[in-house]
Amino acid sequence: MATSAPTRLFDLALLSRRQDRAVKLGVELFLSDRVAEDLADRLNAVTRKFVGVADIGSPGAALRKPSPEKFDGVRTYHYLPKSDDETLPLEPASLELVVSSLALQFVNDLPGVLSQVKRALKPDGLFLAAMIGGETLTELRQSFAAAESEIEGGLSPRVAPMIDLRDAGALLQRAGFALPVADVDRIIVRYDNAFALMRDLRKMGATNVLAERSRKPLRRATLMRMVEIYAQRFADPDGRIRATFDVVWMSGWSPHESQQKPLKPGSAKASLADAVKGVKKS
Repeated sequence: MATSAPTRLFDLALLSRRQDRAVKLGVELFLSDRVAEDLADRLNAVTRKFVGVADIGSPGAALRKPSPEKFDGVRTYHYLPKSDDETLPLEPASLELVVSSLALQFVNDLPGVLSQVKRALKPDGLFLAAMIGGETLTELRQSFAAAESEIEGGLSPRVAPMIDLRDAGALLQRAGFALPVADVDRIIVRYDNAFALMRDLRKMGATNVLAERSRKPLRRATLMRMVEIYAQRFADPDGRIRATFDVVWMSGWSPHESQQKPLKPGSAKASLADAVKGVKKS
């Protein structure tokens, strides 16, 4: 029976243009640098070497941070979702490690991509990924919603739907990963005002690329009211505003007879760092 095509959430051609613009503006790296450091710590905690490694879409060099002795025969695929075809150029059972840093939040068919990664891993291969999710930019979302309701009498899609911790664990299990683990790293960043936050988002290539976004120019009155509401609701005593970034980490192993029994559905709540520290290669 034919299956329906995944919902087209993102305008991937626009995403590509926004990412190119970010390079010209001077890319803001604080978030990607933090995730790269965390990725290195998590990989260095695994007591084994990986032969055959792929990086799926990470901005920069996500595999540059971990100890070089962790890898033997690295094959890096800088897959970036720039078209509606999200087929990965990976051979079945060809890899021992697949990582992705801050890219999968822009995938239209995340279950399909995870299934492709699972097929590309050898038995006892590891998948480790970080993506934006959870309550990311909740302050900006709330402020825009309040301003648009007040000024324009309605809402338009401005921030992409975010994966949460429970969904991440469920998607790993659905794709067939063993020992699925998900956790969240919450990062609170402070800015002088909402304009400064929006400048950083442009430099990250992270502005609105929703396929269903409004094509009408943002009204100045709505923008200024959003800035006021943001300052009223989410400012610290010193007047600076807060912005939340939640990084959702996902980890899973390709099944192998040497592994412990999988967790029950819905129980992927343990710390990812604790999980990988206990995995040894015989």
